[in-house]
Amino acid sequence: MVRSQEEPAAARGTSEAQPAGPAPLGAAPLPGSGPLDGPEAVAAEKVENACGVLFVSMLKTFGSKDDDKMVFKTAWVNSLSMGMIFFCCPIVSVFTDMFGCRKTAVVGAAVGFVGLMSSSFVSSIEPLYLTYGIIFACGCSFAYQPSLVILGHYFKKRLGLVNGIVTAGSSIFTILLPFLLRVLTDSMGLFHTLRALCVFMFVLFLAGFTYRPLASSTKEKEGTKGGNRAALFSRRKFSPPKKIFNFAIFRVTAYAVWAIGIPLALFGYFVPYVHLMKHMNDRFQDEKNKEVVLMCIGITSGVGRLLFGRIADYVPGVKKVYLQVLSFFFIGLMSMMIPLCSIFGALIAVCLIMGLFDGCFISIMAPIAFELVGAQDVSQAIGFLLGFMSIPMTVGPPIAGLLRDKLGSYDVAFYLAGIPPIIGGVVLCFIPWLHIKKQREISKTAGEEKMEKMLENQNSLLSSSSGIFKKESDSVI
Repeated sequence: MVRSQEEPAAARGTSEAQPAGPAPLGAAPLPGSGPLDGPEAVAAEKVENACGVLFVSMLKTFGSKDDDKMVFKTAWVNSLSMGMIFFCCPIVSVFTDMFGCRKTAVVGAAVGFVGLMSSSFVSSIEPLYLTYGIIFACGCSFAYQPSLVILGHYFKKRLGLVNGIVTAGSSIFTILLPFLLRVLTDSMGLFHTLRALCVFMFVLFLAGFTYRPLASSTKEKEGTKGGNRAALFSRRKFSPPKKIFNFAIFRVTAYAVWAIGIPLALFGYFVPYVHLMKHMNDRFQDEKNKEVVLMCIGITSGVGRLLFGRIADYVPGVKKVYLQVLSFFFIGLMSMMIPLCSIFGALIAVCLIMGLFDGCFISIMAPIAFELVGAQDVSQAIGFLLGFMSIPMTVGPPIAGLLRDKLGSYDVAFYLAGIPPIIGGVVLCFIPWLHIKKQREISKTAGEEKMEKMLENQNSLLSSSSGIFKKESDSVI
């Protein structure tokens, strides 16, 4: 029987030291995400929002009084995992284009299962950087990225609402998982908790088989309907290969600004999810059931995804970006208000608002990507964006942990975490103007080309008419 995590690590010895539990299996969301999630990410994404519970458990399991930087070291486990999930996304998008959503997701879930299981056998915090932060996270990235693309193959008109419905399922995990993890870690310890969570990865493995390649099969039916099987085979075999990395999408100025503004806003986005539980333990030591804060985030995040996903369907074109601007403004403001909450009820209210706009940010990411680059390039557009997001998602929480170690509280860390979302939101305000400007230039160019073509046709008609008139004159003479 593994002892409870509440016992000091020194009392247990190295033989019973247990690994940290999983934080991010796929994100937001958003931030995100996203596009957003198919069945894979619904189960996966929200373990990340429960990582605050596991973060506290990691400190109790691996911490020692002699190590004054344990918060900083432990934060790297969750941050590295989250960062690797997004960092691998550009590569995953290439695999998705080459092999399809189904194969990519299934293989990713299998790799994630291996990484999570191997993490349950470590005896110190450092090996988790490899087994959990890299292997497990890379597998989750391959399972997560296809879920951002697959819905666009099935739905067009109400993509925002569909994303909201699907991603709302992940909020159920945010509500239930903190309590489940607390029960597991208290009764079995982190060692067996990790093994129990491998069940989720097996579910993701099975869920990946539901990604039926509808778009490609439709093309095959259209190609074979007229009996043109030989031509279809010829096109498949000899068609020029698609570019592995389609950097041409960065020529779309609005997308380039979006790919800069979102990562800029996310430098402080993940900080509350990692450090909020530790902050509550410092500030509200007498409070019981602190996991209710994460439950509140999960409830309002689900409401936000449904609400803003539906609203996004009525917002024309790239003006959907303004919803993300609104969400980043409130997320930044709520992060700054966390240290100001002197009573537990006020903190719950702040987290309710934060969760609502977190759902807004995540649910409309995919519709915006489709508006900016179109369905043909959306896979790599999302992949590049998530890859850029890996840097702030990795760096933010460890910096917050370092500030906590140096200053003795999270106040400054939460104040600073609220600044990047507001700055990122300001940058995103330029996207609709840039997009409209580009469309006008394209329309103007198209109009000029059309006019030139008409003039050419008129000149050719005049030339042919003059030739006919000359020929008739010669015949008369």
